[in-house]
Amino acid sequence: MSLIDNIIRPEVRALAAYHVPDASGFVKLDAMENPYHLPEDLRTELGQRLADVALNRYPVPSYSRLKEKIRSKLGVPQGYDVVLGNGSDELISMLSVACARPGAKVLAPTPGFVMYAMSAKFAGLEFVGVPLKPDFSLDKAAMLAAIAEHKPVITYLAYPNNPTGNLYDAGDMEDIARAVGDAGVVVIDEAYQPFAEASFMERVPAFPNMIVMRTVSKLGLAGIRLGYMTAQADLLQEFDKVRPPYNVNVLTQAAAEFVLDHVDVLDAQAAALRTERSRLAQALSAIDGVEVFPSAANFLLVRLQSGRHPADKVFAGLVERKVLIKNVGKMHPLLENCLRITVSTPEENKLFLDALAASLASSSSTHP
Repeated sequence: MSLIDNIIRPEVRALAAYHVPDASGFVKLDAMENPYHLPEDLRTELGQRLADVALNRYPVPSYSRLKEKIRSKLGVPQGYDVVLGNGSDELISMLSVACARPGAKVLAPTPGFVMYAMSAKFAGLEFVGVPLKPDFSLDKAAMLAAIAEHKPVITYLAYPNNPTGNLYDAGDMEDIARAVGDAGVVVIDEAYQPFAEASFMERVPAFPNMIVMRTVSKLGLAGIRLGYMTAQADLLQEFDKVRPPYNVNVLTQAAAEFVLDHVDVLDAQAAALRTERSRLAQALSAIDGVEVFPSAANFLLVRLQSGRHPADKVFAGLVERKVLIKNVGKMHPLLENCLRITVSTPEENKLFLDALAASLASSSSTHP
């Protein structure tokens, strides 16, 4: 046996690394980023703030000032604290590590965010995926049956879901939380909340097993890598035990504290993207052979008519024209011949639509 065989767990060896393609020179519409910069005056002020940060010192691990700004600016229920992470990815990892009892399982609807399954496997947990219905709504009966059978320690419900973009029925989600009960936690992942204008945050006090998890990435701060989650105090205390003591760096802390004082700017950008989402959806819906699914996020999922426009060929045509989106057709059977497009500025959306029209024409003319 080789060194790798001797030291690396088989389930890790079987995994593929999370791949992020090089987007240099592309119109980048594959990662749900906010395309807008901060206004020039705020960028100048932020630059000075960051220049004054003591890079020679570790962060103060309580992060009390940053937490207070998050609680006051982002709608955390009165009296509730938050745990911070290096993006929501680290929060998911912390949940997995804390709950990794022998034989424990993680459950989530599929297709969904791939890190739920990957993080579970990293921690030695079994992942159970429950397929959505063909319209991407929750199959509540199947979810409740899976909960009864597997008794998951963590159940993830993304609100809205990635890559489908839809909001699940809130009543179904509450029924699922009640069914899980004391056997596990239910994590409401609200990464795209700025574009959904819907949230479970205010419901947290009513559900002792509920965690609401968010990130500032989609709000316009993807580069600083900051996530946060809230829940009952006793739950948060346990998850905080597995948080690395300096997991949020001083530059992230300073940038987040500054920008949260100007969260109205980010809210206005989110509103502009919601408007562009409607325009882009309307434009795509007008194209023959393209089905657009309803979205409450900052991206749109579309299905191409497979007999006329193979998604792989259309995606390749977009890449040739220097437009990068996400080809999700191989992620799950329900996503066959589907593409996911980040909503961007009017200018970038037009570049995408022009490239799409050319790619569709090319794929149609070459497809037998």
